[in-house]
Amino acid sequence: MDHQPELGRLPTGQHNAVLDDELVMRVGIPHRGGKLAFHAFNEGFPVMVSANAFWDAEKGCFRVPEATDLSELDVALDSAGFTAMKLWKAKGQQPGMAGIFPWSYEQYVELASLLSPSWWSQPDLCCEPEIAQDQAAIDYRINATATLLEGVLRVLYAWQNELAKTCSASVVANMLTPPVPVIQGWSASDYLRSLELLTAVWERWQPWLDAPLLIGVGSVCRRNLHHPTHGLYAILSALEGKLPQGARLHLFGVKGASLSEVKMLDWVASADSMAYDFGARIKARQSGLSNTTAHRSSEMSRWMMTARSRMSAQPGDQLRLPLAA
Repeated sequence: MDHQPELGRLPTGQHNAVLDDELVMRVGIPHRGGKLAFHAFNEGFPVMVSANAFWDAEKGCFRVPEATDLSELDVALDSAGFTAMKLWKAKGQQPGMAGIFPWSYEQYVELASLLSPSWWSQPDLCCEPEIAQDQAAIDYRINATATLLEGVLRVLYAWQNELAKTCSASVVANMLTPPVPVIQGWSASDYLRSLELLTAVWERWQPWLDAPLLIGVGSVCRRNLHHPTHGLYAILSALEGKLPQGARLHLFGVKGASLSEVKMLDWVASADSMAYDFGARIKARQSGLSNTTAHRSSEMSRWMMTARSRMSAQPGDQLRLPLAA
């Protein structure tokens, strides 16, 4: 696909994320603001928020408050693929992207622009066993995830091209930033095929885009760590050395127990988790107490304290520790 004639008025070599040198753990916030977000701000926690938190199903549009606690946070935006897949399985075809999301490409790109997050993920289709129950379903979701990346990049390019008629390249680049592409699958070989598709799509849009600095790894929430074909460590081992030059990974929803090993991989940039909120519900039920915001906030701090302890340097740590035998 040749975009050269129009590149003179568009920004080129655009990066999709600005990354820290150290591993970053983001805590999931299930709302578009409120006391949990305020607590995260007070504690200095980077956060992850789902697009679904802003969706008004009755009006069929995203609602972004003019002022929210999230505005003051280092926030990343997730496309809510797992929620969308559950909705699709429960209610059938939806009016938005791929007939699975309730919102359109244009609505999602606009949300990312309005929120101005540190980075935002492409729409993707998850492959957890409760959603994709056989290899054919997994293969479909891998292919569809690459197609969704192409779709969102087409919209982004068209909008940047229109803005460039009246705005400078730097203004255009600041208003509409490229997404973080996501690889999907269940086994290590699935993720390698997904990476090949992602790379093929992304390279068609260069030099308008630079190579991705951050790539998301989906469907690893609650993932077994040590399974030889679909454990987290097997997947990471398979991906090592195969990423585009300069690219690092974000791990969506990984177990906190993995951080003591993941921290030693310099090509893993970040991870996120909402395990604290699930744990808060369990503890409240077991104790016969109300799962108040104060309780959830306390569990958030406790979980993040444990996560940061696992991420801190320990005697004997070394980079690039082998993850698979």
